[in-house]
Parts: sequence; C-alpha cells; structure tokens
Amino acid sequence: MAEIRRMRECDLDAVAAMEQLIFSEPWSRRSFEETYLKRDNCYLVACEEGRVLAYCGLWGISGEGDICNVAVHKDARRRGLAEAMLNELLKEGLAMGISSFTLEVRVSNASAIALYHKLGFEDAGIRYDFYDKPREDALIMWKFSSNSH
Repeated sequence: MAEIRRMRECDLDAVAAMEQLIFSEPWSRRSFEETYLKRDNCYLVACEEGRVLAYCGLWGISGEGDICNVAVHKDARRRGLAEAMLNELLKEGLAMGISSFTLEVRVSNASAIALYHKLGFEDAGIRYDFYDKPREDALIMWKFSSNSH
C-alpha cells in the first residue's frame, strides 16, 4: 500500500503535472505552492516507490474544512487510495479543530459521490453551472463530526 503523508515541496512538480492531466481547469504549480503550507490548510499525497499517485487538500476556515483537489492518477485508481487518503485528511482536519467538512463534486461523478457517501458525507444541495469545460452542476456535500451539533 502507498504511503500517505503531508505534501512536500519535492511533490509539487508531480502534483501539478497530474492536475494538468486530470482536471479541465487545473490549478498551477504556483497555486499549490502558495496554499499547501498555509497554517489552516492540509495537503496530503499518496506515494509509492517515490512516485506521487494521489493527492488531496483541505482548507480550514473558521472550524470548517473545505476539501479540494482530490485526485488519483489514472494508473492507480480502484486501489482504495482515495478512501485511505481522505480518511487521513479527515483525521488531520479533526486534529486541527475542524468539526465539519464540505466539498463539491460534479453531479456526473458517480464513483466519487459513492465514496463520499461511504465516508459519511451527505448531499446538501446543488451549485448550478459550478464547473466549466464541460459546464456542469456540482453536488454540495457535508460531513459533520459527532461533536459539531
């Protein structure tokens, strides 16, 4: 199984390259560089034999965590990396004092939605025309820790 750890500067080129391959409106290397070390953020990578296979991020804002940039390299999918990485990200968020987590996902991304449901996220609404290239609605999902209500 891959090692899951905090993102490091040496990961930025691989993360940015994967971002370009996966997303229609990818973040730049500079965008990752400017955000991965911020105190209220947490970015993780899943690595195997020195190769970044997956990454994800969490932005902490006033006790809430906005999960972003969840990506798994196409050659590493269906191995449980996203689930393991997101479970670790949720643990890190709780340790940072975050009590509720949110994310947006394309309404057509059934496999991601199923994973988020498995992790305890619930559907909360739709952001119409949230995505471009192609234009698509986003499903808004939330997960609340047991001590947040």
